[in-house]
Order: sequence, then C-alpha cells, then structure tokens
Amino acid sequence: MADRTRSSRIPGFYKLGIEARRAVLAEQTGVDPARLEVLDRGGLDLETADHMIENVVGLMALPLGVATNFQIDGVDYLVPMVVEEPSVVAAASNAARMVRAGGGFQVDVSEPVMIGQIQITDIPDPHAAVSAIHDARAEVLARCSAEAPRLAERGGGPVGLEVRVLSLPDDPDGGMIVVHLLVDCRDAMGANLVNSMAEAVADDLATRAGGRVGLRILTNLADERMVHVRCRVPDDALDANGDPARGAVVRAAVVAASRFAELDAYRAATHNKGIMNGVDAVLLATGNDWRGVEAGAHAYAARSGTYRPLAIWRDAPGALLGAIELPMAIGTVGGALHLHAGARLCLDLLAVDSAVELAGVVAATGLASNLAALRALATDGIQRGHMSLHARVVARAAGATGDLIDRVAAEIARLGDVKPERAREILERLRESPLAPALDLEET
Repeated sequence: MADRTRSSRIPGFYKLGIEARRAVLAEQTGVDPARLEVLDRGGLDLETADHMIENVVGLMALPLGVATNFQIDGVDYLVPMVVEEPSVVAAASNAARMVRAGGGFQVDVSEPVMIGQIQITDIPDPHAAVSAIHDARAEVLARCSAEAPRLAERGGGPVGLEVRVLSLPDDPDGGMIVVHLLVDCRDAMGANLVNSMAEAVADDLATRAGGRVGLRILTNLADERMVHVRCRVPDDALDANGDPARGAVVRAAVVAASRFAELDAYRAATHNKGIMNGVDAVLLATGNDWRGVEAGAHAYAARSGTYRPLAIWRDAPGALLGAIELPMAIGTVGGALHLHAGARLCLDLLAVDSAVELAGVVAATGLASNLAALRALATDGIQRGHMSLHARVVARAAGATGDLIDRVAAEIARLGDVKPERAREILERLRESPLAPALDLEET
C-alpha cells in the first residue's frame, strides 16, 4: 500500500518552480531527489529506446505533471500524468479536492483475470465440440499452467475455460466456436502470458472440436478484470466559494449532463473522452498499454448495442454521487517497465504495491477528470479554464520567455483572443515598454 503518512494535499503546488515541485515531491514520497533528474531527458535515453521498438531515430517527449489532492480508500496519492493538453492535470487535481471533501474515492477491483481467445473453424457439429472441450477442461488448464510455472508460484495462472458457438455449419462462415481461457495474471498486464497459453493448447482444442485452428490471441475487452470507483461530493465543495445553495445548482447541472450522455451516443463519446484524458495520462506515465485500455473501455461502453457513458452522476441529499466502471488490463511488472526508467520512477512516486491498486488509481483519475469537465460545462463553460492555461502555450509559441510568458498569457486570456497573432503583437509591445502595467488594446 501507499505510504499512509504522505499527503497529496499540497496547496499552491502549481505556483512553485520545477525544482521546488521536485523537492516537495521527493519529501512527500520518500523518493531520492537525484532520481528525479532522469526526467530531464524524459525518463529515457536514446540507446534504451533503440532496444524498445524498431527503426528508432530519436525520442519524442511529452510533459509529465503530478495531480494532487487524491485520496483513495483513505490513502493519499500523488498521481503522475503524461499529457500534452493544458488543463487536464489541473482539472483532475481540482476535482480530486472536491471529492476529498466527501471522503475521497472508494474503489473495488476484481481479480486481474485476462481472457485469451482461441477461434476454431470448419466444425461439423459445434454443439458437440463445446461438450468435448468442456470435458477436457482440467487437462487443458493443466497444460496452460505448465506454460507459466512462475505465475502459479505468485498465486496466478489459468482459472477458467468458457466455450461459445459463433456460427453453425450452414452459416456462410461454417461451424465456428471460440474458446476463452481465463488467466489470473497477477501484477502483469499479461498479453504475452495469455497468448503463449492460447497457442500452446490451440491444436489440441481444434482436434477435440473436429475443426481447424483460427486466431489465438487475448481480447482487449477484459471484462473479467474490472474496476469500480465511487465518490460523494458535498454541495459546498462544488461551488468555488463554498456556497451550498450554489453548489446544489451545479449538482443539478452535472446530473443533467450525465443524463444527456446516457441518452445520446454522440454526447457519450465526448463524455468518455474526458474520462480517458485522466486514464490515458496515468497509463502513459506508468508505461502501460493505454491503447489496449482505450479499446476495452470503448467496447465495454458499447456492450449493450448502444454506446453509453462509463461514468454516471446522481443526486443525493446535499451531495453529488459519482460512479465509474471499466475494464482495466494493466500491470506493474513487465512490458516497458523493464527498460523505461521514467515509468519505474512514476510507479515509485505512486507507491502502489500491485496492478490491482494501480487500477483503482487510474480509474479514480478518470472519474475526477469527468467531474471536472462536467462541472466546467455546468458553470463557466469548458473554454474559460482551458483557454487560460492554453494561453501560456500560445505565449511561449509566440516567442515569450521568462516572466513575459505569464504577462502575455494573462493579456490574451483577458481579451479572449488566445491566438498566436495577438500574442506576438502583445509581446512586441511589452518588449518595447517592459514596465508597462497594462496594455490598452481594444477588447475585440
């Protein structure tokens, strides 16, 4: 478990310089400050990158931030997030502070069971094939266990076998079944483990079914590996000034926005994108397969035949209730973690002990991101906060440096004209009159 003496409540963290933030982070997490220097080069060197993927020609960096205020099952977490979009880290931190006022996030995570699929085609009698494979269940699972003896030593391994008929002999595709191997992968994401097991037993299963082997690979719809997160946000926490009456108005608007997503797939897609802003950022920071989790999340959202929201919000007396559920196939061992020093550092900053614990943090960050987006839409609109932070990016792109970045950003945000052309114009005037207290540009 994470260090229970740490605190993720760090007021003014965003106001500190990078070195000061690192000092606070090291103090709160117990990580050696010298280790944070690896982040100067993005947590990865060119030689290591050349051994991770093919045809390497360089590195492509993204910002790594830390979201504050997260409290999950009574434990504080400082959450590393890798994302290129302004406002995502700030929004998650702000929403986590609101949730903190209601007792923090509560998490339930299932056992880390992945599904390997074995497709068998050209079967003359699919129903008989299903029976034959079920009869061989114990033998098949034993063969799978032999493929990963160390996994069994850690308490994992194959735990189940399911068979479904996909088509009958008179269908255009002929008789087809799919066998699902259910494998407890412990702290690994498990792709290589599951794929090896599926390949090891595929020929035997096809023989028993009287058919031919098709595909043998895991599914990213990991609905045996689920995470559920709940939270309660008091009305006074929903209002910037702590007014419960105004907070109740915000609560009603957030619930209405949730209902919109539940009724309309077009809105649900954007609703879920806001969730994945948080989810993907933590997965990137910790070296996990964010593409696999994305695929599984969206497939799960469409499991009823209609695309639906992954998170919903409901009214309660004096508070807003939120809940999210989604598949979460991730790991804290294996994969990129073997090589990527930055990903290993991020896991140490989180101080999670297992993939199950990490899954709870990831999903809670997704729920916080969703709350932040819906609250913004329900109050000032999504653009106000987002554009004020985006203004710094525009100011820097226009050529501003040092304190001119904040001065230019503040002015273009005030004017509501967050564009490079206006930023360059303001920057030029400030350089000509560096002590000017304000600009007299018309608000166009």
